[in-house]
Formats: sequence, structure tokens, C-alpha cells
Amino acid sequence: MYAGGSGGGVARALSGVSVGPIEGQSGWLVRNALTDRLGAGQENSTARYRLDIRLDDTVEGLGQLSNDTTTRERRTLRARYQLVDLTSGNVLLDATAGSDAGFDVVNSEYAVIAAEQTALENLAQEVADQIVTRVSVRLRDAK
Repeated sequence: MYAGGSGGGVARALSGVSVGPIEGQSGWLVRNALTDRLGAGQENSTARYRLDIRLDDTVEGLGQLSNDTTTRERRTLRARYQLVDLTSGNVLLDATAGSDAGFDVVNSEYAVIAAEQTALENLAQEVADQIVTRVSVRLRDAK
């Protein structure tokens, strides 16, 4: 799939993918991760494809003590995305990606916020990896 390195067909096709704006902090993190992996600039005027992405970012309590105190939480990041061919307007790929991460809830509010943020940053990277992999396979098969 990656034959030819950065000059290969898939790498050239990936650099022709633009990523539209995505709402929220999680959207900002996913979009930045995608543009890094795709080798595309923020505004790609030579784009042949566009990725449209909607995210669902949730945090839910899992473990509870007898006094109803939450001891563990899970952060889940799901993406519904479409790869659109800008010349024809056809949707080439309509798929989902997602991941989740668990973390302990401790007495320190700062530690919990830091754990939530770290989980979100890691999830954004994982979701971006999944999207780029699926888009790469789709563009390779389109050749």
C-alpha cells in the first residue's frame, strides 16, 4: 500500500485529501492529527477529496462505591466520516471509527482533569489513525 514512500500513489492521493472543520476540542485534536498524517495543509486548494467528520465524545462513570462516589470513568470518542470525491460529489467511503479509554477518579480534581485530557489526546490520535488507514485502503483500491 505504501510502495514508493512519499512519492507513491497512495501517499499522493492522501495528500489530496482536505479535512473540514470539526466542532469542539476533540474535533480540533482529531483534525490536527489527520492533517499531520495526510500530509495536507490546513487549506488544501489542490484537494481532490474531502473528509467530512462528526464526533461523539462522551465520559461516563463506571465504578461506584457504596456512597455513590464514582471511582472510574470511561471516555469514548466515536467518529462518523465520509470521504467525498470533489470532482463528482460521490461519497467514496462512509464509515465510523472509535476508541475508548478508562481512568481512575481520585481525590485530586486536577489529576482527574489531567487524566480526562490525556485520554482525549490519545483517543484523537487513535481515531485519526483508524480513519487514515481506511481512507488509504479505499484510495488504493480506487486506483
